[in-house]
Amino acid sequence: MTTFKKTLVMAIALPLALGSASVLAFGGGKDGHHGGYYGGKGGCGMKEGHKVFRKLELTDEQKQKMQDMREANREAMKASFGEQHAAMQANHQKMQSLLLAADFDENAVRELAQQMSEQQTERRVTMLKKRHEMLNILTAEQKAKYQQLQADRAEQCQARWAEKNQ
Repeated sequence: MTTFKKTLVMAIALPLALGSASVLAFGGGKDGHHGGYYGGKGGCGMKEGHKVFRKLELTDEQKQKMQDMREANREAMKASFGEQHAAMQANHQKMQSLLLAADFDENAVRELAQQMSEQQTERRVTMLKKRHEMLNILTAEQKAKYQQLQADRAEQCQARWAEKNQ
């Protein structure tokens, strides 16, 4: 295989491999997150989002609706986990087969990459739809406060990230 083909294979395969590995990865620091920017002491992880809702002074009815939605979402995730995991495993196997093939099949790699992107897009759309439904429980004032809290949190995380990388 020529140097160009090897470079091309690595340029395409590396992001696919890293993307698959990150999806399948588990472990890390506090609450399954890796320290610093994404969680732990840094306080910039996904778990920190729940603290924002605590600061919004939700009514008991809003709290109950949020809890009901979280439970429904949790059940839906449990139901679809096996299917999604099997699809990711199948994609990983296809990727390994393509990487280990004697010749590089660019069309097959592009097709697999497109399929993986579509699956990721569907997961993202589903997640954002659920988040949208939860945020629609808030009043206009709570939404404004939520936006401000999120902006403040983003600034703090960005500052911590910049400090860590200096």
